[in-house]
Amino acid sequence: MSTRRILGIDPGSRITGFGVIEHSAGQSTCLMGGCVRLTALDMPTRLGKLFGEIQEIVRIYKPTELAIEQIFVQKNVQSALKLGQARGVAIAAAIAVNIPVFEYAPRAIKQAIVGKGSADKIQVQHMIQVLLSLNAKPQADAADALAVALCHIHSVSRLSVTKTARRGRRTKCNQKWVGYDRTTSR
Repeated sequence: MSTRRILGIDPGSRITGFGVIEHSAGQSTCLMGGCVRLTALDMPTRLGKLFGEIQEIVRIYKPTELAIEQIFVQKNVQSALKLGQARGVAIAAAIAVNIPVFEYAPRAIKQAIVGKGSADKIQVQHMIQVLLSLNAKPQADAADALAVALCHIHSVSRLSVTKTARRGRRTKCNQKWVGYDRTTSR
């Protein structure tokens, strides 16, 4: 069985969560999770920094696949447009080095991880901590990104997290949770 390394992205124009999970022989291991915080005032500068940070994460962790959350529009169209731009930048950074991209709806991700499509961030954080045997709850955006990566693993292998847990299989993290926060000012 081959080893897969999935980069999960929870895109945002101010904070983008990311998580890297390695999956081999039915086991998922958390390699890293964190956030890219973008503090520049103008959107073009933020997008440029996000592109560079995603490229750096890709260079360091060498993912074989990118799983990213799809956009959903509630009421604020401007926010959705900015989110779409951040998503596009993350996708472009992966495509630039020939990494295949997979997209998942927010409800599908929550359903796969928590068992309920309307789960809140606290529930997602808790389940990510449990499923990856982390020693602490990951930051919310990092947990969301790790959830996207786990959703992809289970979607592709045709297993749901619930069925896996019932069979007694658990994912694990062979290292302590170390949050990673990249803050950029330009």
